[in-house]
Amino acid sequence: MANPELIRLLGLAKTKSSGSRSLLVENITDLFLSEEGRLSEHERALMSDILGKLIVQVESDIKRELGTNLLAKGIDLPDIVKLLAEDEIEIARPLLEKSDLLHDQDLIEIVRMRTDEHRLSIAMRETVSEQVSDALVEYGSEDVIETLLNNHDATINKRAMEYLVAESRRVDRFQEPLIMRSDLTPDLAYRMYWWVSAALRQRILSEFDIDPVSVEQAVKRAASTVMVDQEGEDGAYVRAQRLVRRMNENGELSIQFLLSSLRQQRVAVFVAGLGELGAVDFRTAWRIFSDKGGESLAILAKAIGVDRGQFTTIFLLLTQAREGARAKSPGVLKDILELFDSISESNAKGALMIWQRDSAYQLAVEELEKTA
Repeated sequence: MANPELIRLLGLAKTKSSGSRSLLVENITDLFLSEEGRLSEHERALMSDILGKLIVQVESDIKRELGTNLLAKGIDLPDIVKLLAEDEIEIARPLLEKSDLLHDQDLIEIVRMRTDEHRLSIAMRETVSEQVSDALVEYGSEDVIETLLNNHDATINKRAMEYLVAESRRVDRFQEPLIMRSDLTPDLAYRMYWWVSAALRQRILSEFDIDPVSVEQAVKRAASTVMVDQEGEDGAYVRAQRLVRRMNENGELSIQFLLSSLRQQRVAVFVAGLGELGAVDFRTAWRIFSDKGGESLAILAKAIGVDRGQFTTIFLLLTQAREGARAKSPGVLKDILELFDSISESNAKGALMIWQRDSAYQLAVEELEKTA
């Protein structure tokens, strides 16, 4: 015997008035939940099909109420949920954010075909898979990507993270959410080091420890790839590199020699010496020299065995060379010394190796900026 409630609702479905359709949509969820009116699989499929056809004809507030009921009562109607999730955002939002009936492929299709508001809701889901994250990164606006980065339950693969780290050079708002993520690897964090704020640099130095084993190969590569020549660079720098390399081979290159060079304003020799002792290429050494904040200099100094007094002298001499006789405030010196004291030698060496390994990447970024 056919379900009497089903017969009544089928009758409403045949009626063309909007009131009848609204009444059908409002009551159909109760039918799916009712123990005494439990539907067979055939009846369930029939009502789901009818409901799907009617949804496009009813008012937005009815669809919104239906979506809310389906979500709140946990009714298993995936086709209807997907249909509502593709609707205007006020109807779709609760389902996009919370419904477990939306599978990855459903979400990816919505990301590709619907609006940024839909993408924002998907980015806020309790669980976001790598595949869905990839789609959000590809199709989403900066608002969407920032929301995704701030969702620490979203899974983002290494390839997407590398892309977002590169984008963070251009989009400042990505920087803090990236550095706050637990899945950002130390090598990517230290890559970002060059363009983030002083506060975020401090966080990188304090939060991202580098496993010596993970950079062992990078250390070996760095030791064998310190530049011999700098084609296209000024001749003074090429000569300086050759000088410090010979001195290093003879065991004559020391921190005291670099201090003496800096006092004599032999900047090329000082920078080349930094690179030689730190096993970083000339471009990275020059970037460290030019970094007015002094944080990267503190890392290099700790890595090559500069003591606290020597670092203080180097920092003050560099400041004077860049800014003239105008003295730094005592607070600035105090802050940089506290940072120097907090950096471990092993972490400093690991950071240098990451920078060395990424020198080609940094050069590519610079070339892109020149052509932008």
